Amino acid sequence: MRNMYAVFKRELFNLLNSLMAYITIGVFLLTAGLLLWFFPDTSILDYGYAELSSFFALSPFLFLFLIPALTMRSFAEERREGTYVLLATRPITDWQIILAKYFSCLILVVFALIPTAIYYISIYKLGFPEGNIDGGAVVGSYIGLFLLSSAYTAVGIFSSSITKNQVVAFAIAVFICFITYAGFDAMSKAFGLRSWERYLLSLSINEHYQSISRGVIDTRDLVYFLSFVMLFLGLTRIVISRRKW
Repeated sequence: MRNMYAVFKRELFNLLNSLMAYITIGVFLLTAGLLLWFFPDTSILDYGYAELSSFFALSPFLFLFLIPALTMRSFAEERREGTYVLLATRPITDWQIILAKYFSCLILVVFALIPTAIYYISIYKLGFPEGNIDGGAVVGSYIGLFLLSSAYTAVGIFSSSITKNQVVAFAIAVFICFITYAGFDAMSKAFGLRSWERYLLSLSINEHYQSISRGVIDTRDLVYFLSFVMLFLGLTRIVISRRKW
């Protein structure tokens, strides 16, 4: 456990000292702020209601690029520079390495979300009367966004493990995240698969994200996200084990 914590600290320290991480988070916050307050089609001020539904609707698409950008270097850079060999020879298991990298990236995503609390405070103050906002729905939406982030991060870690090229890892992660978020919804409607619609929607991240964002924490949604994360971390474990052999 101590070795895992050491790897976790090293990964988090490297991320916090990475200019790319700060640029990516800055672009996310800037884009979210512009979409939420200034662009006429998505502005809360034009919408006229004290709620953050537009922010939580836009965030999954912003995270499609933010999280792959943060995770793309986790394994790819170490394999390209040859430092992963040194890490693999330490008395630490593959699972501990994967989880250390996973949680370090996930914590950085949480750091990116913390400044968005100012949106809630602003809406709380601007509401008429003051405080006229559904706090339970906001909390549920943040929980849903955290679970969605955990799923995207697992995909990003997996994508980084299968290539030495960070750009390729980024592209693969964006593609998989998009398919799992919106692809199943589109397939159920585009190809006339009405009989399969319920099953395809049950595989969609969007379906479970929307369910939690309504403020209802369903165990089926929690099981889905946990299973999704374990699936992609398990695939990462398989890739790493094969590369060792």
